[in-house]
Amino acid sequence: MRTAILDVGSNSAHLKIVDLAAGGPIRTVLSVKRPTRLAEAIQKDGRISRTAVERLVSAVSAAHCIARAERSAELIAFATSAVRDAVNRSDIVDQVTGRTGVDLGFLSGRDEARLTFLAVRAWYGWSAGPLLMADIGGGSLEIATGSGAEAGTALSLPLGAGRLTRDHLPGDPPSRKHVRRLRRFLAAQLSEHLRPGDRGRPKAHAVATSKTFTQLAKLTRDRNPSGYRVLRLKALDEQIPRLAKRTAAERAELKGISHSRARQILAGAMVAEATMTALGLTRIEICPWALREGIALRRLQQLHADAAPINDDIGHLLQPLRDAPAPIRTPARA
Repeated sequence: MRTAILDVGSNSAHLKIVDLAAGGPIRTVLSVKRPTRLAEAIQKDGRISRTAVERLVSAVSAAHCIARAERSAELIAFATSAVRDAVNRSDIVDQVTGRTGVDLGFLSGRDEARLTFLAVRAWYGWSAGPLLMADIGGGSLEIATGSGAEAGTALSLPLGAGRLTRDHLPGDPPSRKHVRRLRRFLAAQLSEHLRPGDRGRPKAHAVATSKTFTQLAKLTRDRNPSGYRVLRLKALDEQIPRLAKRTAAERAELKGISHSRARQILAGAMVAEATMTALGLTRIEICPWALREGIALRRLQQLHADAAPINDDIGHLLQPLRDAPAPIRTPARA
């Protein structure tokens, strides 16, 4: 079965097309993304700007056409917290459906955490033992733990790098006062929501996913003997004051930091630091698989399930592909 997975995130719309066959690995046919820059387009009233909605519609339209051109039989299309939490969410979804033919759905934050954990478990296998997974998105932070194939616990908090930048770090660069306030805010939030049993899990294999963690690991230039990128708390602590003193343009010149995430990487580093501290971690390993791979694995389970019941957390997102119209182009001025 050829399945197209479209993930509309805070910074880009990422299309991943995979072939799924019983007993075989997930085979990636194509992976492409287009910028949406939704995180920077959320206005004070919580609405996503019209220009950003046009970018989103254009990106979804292009993805739809590519999925059809690659002969995908089905599409799983969803948006994460930037659209999910927007005041004009219903209008955005209606525009996407009406103009592209794609039904853009949503996963809950907890389901995002569970599906990402599923991908991490598949990547590392059973030999890794208990896993602790953290993922920093544009709008939310997901944490999941478990000893089996599925997460035993899953948590989603509104502590994404884009959201924190917008709400807590005005200025470029932000003032020391705002950085201190954000540090206290993060400590209070994590202390409130993490249970005592979530902290200090020395036997759990600590793993991180997401572009934020990956770019921070590139910035600190650390790998373990197995070749995986690693983010160490001590190295992260050293980088945060340096990031705080730089403008977004200056951060974009640092090794590993992309231009699209340069403004929010400080908040991302701070939530990574606060999360690792709250969980009692001195290091965390970067896993290359995340939510999209988790969705592909869940769909593979559903397609080839025997008598055992399979979690249907993605069933509402599944749609057969219809004939796609010509791609909608973003106006030149956008």
